[in-house]
Amino acid sequence: MKVIPFALLGAGLLAGCHSGTNNGSAETGTTSAATMLTPGPWRGELAIQGQQLPFLFEVKTEGGKPVVYLINKGLNGEERLRCDEISAAGDSATIRLHVFDAALVVRADGKDKLKGTWVKYDAKTPYRVPLVATAGGQKLFPNIIERKNEFLSGTWRTTFKDETGSTYPAVGIFNQNSVVTGTFLTTTGDYRYLAGQADESSFKLSTFDGSHAFLFTGRTGGTGLVGDFYSGKSGHETWTATLDPKAKLPDADTLTYLKKGESRLNFKFPSVVQGGSISPTDPKYRGKVVVIQVLGSWCPNCMDETKFLAPWYEKNKARGVEIIGLGYERMPEYDQAAARLRQMKERLNVGYDLAVAGVSNKDSVAKSMPQLAKFLAFPTTIFLDKKGVVRTIHTGFSGPGTGKYYEEETARFNRTVDKLLKE
Repeated sequence: MKVIPFALLGAGLLAGCHSGTNNGSAETGTTSAATMLTPGPWRGELAIQGQQLPFLFEVKTEGGKPVVYLINKGLNGEERLRCDEISAAGDSATIRLHVFDAALVVRADGKDKLKGTWVKYDAKTPYRVPLVATAGGQKLFPNIIERKNEFLSGTWRTTFKDETGSTYPAVGIFNQNSVVTGTFLTTTGDYRYLAGQADESSFKLSTFDGSHAFLFTGRTGGTGLVGDFYSGKSGHETWTATLDPKAKLPDADTLTYLKKGESRLNFKFPSVVQGGSISPTDPKYRGKVVVIQVLGSWCPNCMDETKFLAPWYEKNKARGVEIIGLGYERMPEYDQAAARLRQMKERLNVGYDLAVAGVSNKDSVAKSMPQLAKFLAFPTTIFLDKKGVVRTIHTGFSGPGTGKYYEEETARFNRTVDKLLKE
């Protein structure tokens, strides 16, 4: 995802989940949470910028305890983000949100209803968004009367404009059946799984993964589409789109590059393992192809890439390839940043090395790796050949919510590594 000002993404993308306080015994807390969280499908709504942003989740009972799955539907199926860290204190339950430093804090509001807030613990200022949820709701936008006019299906050349007047290109890809699914791809990543409904001339799409809270509204206008993009508490952009099956973005291997005269990266960062350090010149990496992943535990696009890289590494490390994850976190303190990355490592089964490299902004990346020019996005993936020379720098990552673009992304990754391994 592109490096967007913190406010635009609703005070930023989330990181791992805050430890909720339980004033009672664990058994009492679990029982209280289980009483509130009726097993089955639920529909939630976040109140942002005068809009209602809906999302779906499911409550299941596993091992005698409630587990919440955030559900986002996409072009090729759906994702289910497992949230199993649930505690209770008094009349409230805290549902920690997957790998992100955020939670849904809720209390019962009548039978099979919840009321509460979406809380982001890594925000620089207090960040809470009101929410309500009702058991059984499965339609994201129940007030939209669906029509069979499939005006949205296809590929759209898109331009977004923020409130300062700055613009950036995107490609919209949508499939309209009984529901609408799709996403927008940008030069720095994608807007992940979007789903919703459309009538004969307008539509609404949303996503909520514990970090992103995105709402897209649109309608037919002129020769294409016009719409609004609401992000979290305060981010707002407008957009226009024209149907264009040949629409594409600039080559992601050309956007970030090395400064003139540079050919290698020279860094040494503290490992998430206390007392350790990581450098590409370490003996472990000599003579091997090395993939450097610039990421943050708060970044959903980084989560998508990590879910690809973690199992890929286990299958391919014996071929003479290593991966180094460089984490740029919301908090500057090493102990907190390392804890966030260790939680991500554990939850996503990451077997490759992780280091704490800096804080989550472009200036920090530029300072810590001065050889790079024009750093744009988390994640960015840097490929080193067996001699330690930088060969390719890839900006962003098209995740599984993009359908065929994800398949092309992963195939491109494999071609790059295969080429370097053969040299």
